[in-house]
Amino acid sequence: MPENDNKQHLTDLYPFLHNKEKNAEQDTAGLLESIKQKSEESIEAKQQFFSTNAESLLEAARAIATVYQNGGRMYAAGNGGSSCDAAHFCVEFQHPVTAGRPALPAMNLLADTAMNSAVANDVGYSHIFVRQLDAHAREGDGFIGFSTSGCSENLLSAYHKAKEMKLVTLGLAGGDGGDMKSSGQVDHCLVVESDSIHRTQEVHVACYHIVWDLVHTLLADSRGLVSQEEDLK
Repeated sequence: MPENDNKQHLTDLYPFLHNKEKNAEQDTAGLLESIKQKSEESIEAKQQFFSTNAESLLEAARAIATVYQNGGRMYAAGNGGSSCDAAHFCVEFQHPVTAGRPALPAMNLLADTAMNSAVANDVGYSHIFVRQLDAHAREGDGFIGFSTSGCSENLLSAYHKAKEMKLVTLGLAGGDGGDMKSSGQVDHCLVVESDSIHRTQEVHVACYHIVWDLVHTLLADSRGLVSQEEDLK
């Protein structure tokens, strides 16, 4: 982006910072108003998403719980900030912070720098998740992808591979869901209908925190039913 265009872009975003005559009190008021607006937008985005997608969220949690009930594991991936969400998702399941909840296998496909750089260098970045699913995943496992656009090529390639291998597929996207939503390759696609990358990612964090809690609740309920059946024998 040319320097002049970049300056104009910043001016449009934060007009209160670009007055010819600076006024510290006005600048502070403008920044405080910006905080208020962004926090309200974040809350509104969450409320809208969860009011619309509660049942779909529960179905996604049930799908993940079934993967674990059957002895499977989860794989997660994303790019950029969404790769951090993939890593966070896996940490939640491997290292539960609530006492009494078991650690569950979840592999972050961005964790191995050598593997990712080797595949990207040798055959292309679009293959980095495919190769790892091919090496590690088994039928009945689950794959979840994170993308604010829903159009990440390497995720779409991974979904195609996952369906070939008969994995359960889940996705968190933004906007209109992009190719992730329209591909028919994602069993459970949860879309945050926002054009803001930041608001989308903020909803994604809340989403997988809730899914994590639901999955453990479903697994605990399932173990309870098994115990009751064994007592009746």
